[in-house]
Amino acid sequence: MTHDDTDESADGESSENGPTDGESNDGPTDGDPAARTPGGGAAPEPEPIEPAAPEEFGLVQAWWGDGKGKTTAAMGMGFRAAGHGYRVHMLQFMKGGADSVEGVRGEYNAISAMPGFSYENAGHYGWHGFMDGSDDDEHAARAAGALDRAREILAGSAEADLSEPFPEDSPPEAGVHMLVVDEILYAANRGLVDRADVVDLVESKPDDLELVLTGGHEEPGYIIEHADLVSEVRKQKHPLESGHRARKGTEY
Repeated sequence: MTHDDTDESADGESSENGPTDGESNDGPTDGDPAARTPGGGAAPEPEPIEPAAPEEFGLVQAWWGDGKGKTTAAMGMGFRAAGHGYRVHMLQFMKGGADSVEGVRGEYNAISAMPGFSYENAGHYGWHGFMDGSDDDEHAARAAGALDRAREILAGSAEADLSEPFPEDSPPEAGVHMLVVDEILYAANRGLVDRADVVDLVESKPDDLELVLTGGHEEPGYIIEHADLVSEVRKQKHPLESGHRARKGTEY
């Protein structure tokens, strides 16, 4: 090799081993790993929300445990999905209000302001099995009604084309991309709905619908083999133990 040949290779212009200086035959950006990611290495920026349809939905999630954050996590996913323009609905069992909190809910206000995200509460006031003056039979009746409502939404979604966007204000029974069934696992723990009915709900869902189930301090062994994601939210400490009641902005 001559001196001239050595200089030419060092400049990355004519080496038998291929280009150098971070370049390849695929282009000059291949030397930057971030440039090859879906985001191209750019920082995320907000965009206007337009109705859209997901390409990778269809799994079943179960969130349970004695720690705080199950509903919060599910709603966070709901907001994320709605932020992409997907149609999301949250159906709540059990949470019909209580003496320990005000009648307003920050999450309901936020959902109402979010395009494509809706909610409904099918719970009875108070908590089942507690000496709070609420009617346990009414809790059971409300839970049965919520189960029927979940079936109605899943049936409507099965008839819809989930590969297409939905109008932001379309009724959930016309089809949703994500259904959050909040506290259904707790209702099953309390015997307000049959566990077999929860399994049937999972098995009857459309293939492309993301189904999120939450609630309960007892491990839902009956649902684990049917779910794709199971998260246990475990308590280490809770402010309630030191005398703090539910706080506006964190619990409601």
